[in-house]
Amino acid sequence: MKKMFICLMALCTLTATAVSAQKMDQAAKNIKFYGQVWDVVVNEGRVNALDTAFADNVILHTKPAVTGKANAIAYYANYVTGFTNRQFIVRESLAQGNKVVKYWNFKGKHTGTFFGIPATNKDVDVEGCTIATIVNGKITEERDFMDMLEFLQQLGIMPR
Repeated sequence: MKKMFICLMALCTLTATAVSAQKMDQAAKNIKFYGQVWDVVVNEGRVNALDTAFADNVILHTKPAVTGKANAIAYYANYVTGFTNRQFIVRESLAQGNKVVKYWNFKGKHTGTFFGIPATNKDVDVEGCTIATIVNGKITEERDFMDMLEFLQQLGIMPR
């Protein structure tokens, strides 16, 4: 009986270790995938990469919320068409389960229309954080946090 109990405990430990390793491996894959997506989309300006990165029913928790792949792609296209000299740098990423959190920096020159705002030719340099959910290799939702007042001040739209 004692040997059976020890064997059962060993099996449970091995199973738990294997499951934990799989979760850590998936978290690392999600971090890599998510970082590559935004490098391609923002730095290279290839917004069409979101067509395979986003789930059909993706939700961007903005004000107001953006729902659906086509609307989400159009949302991010504003950054690519509105700014030149874009640099999107991921400073740090963390993942647990299907969640990825990235701390980022965005720099660019506002030389095109951005969400209806005509070009100001101002440089922006903002930091923010995004919490994303990735399911089956697709981004299903995002929550972005940044200092919008600072961003609008850098664009020259809001007074300092």
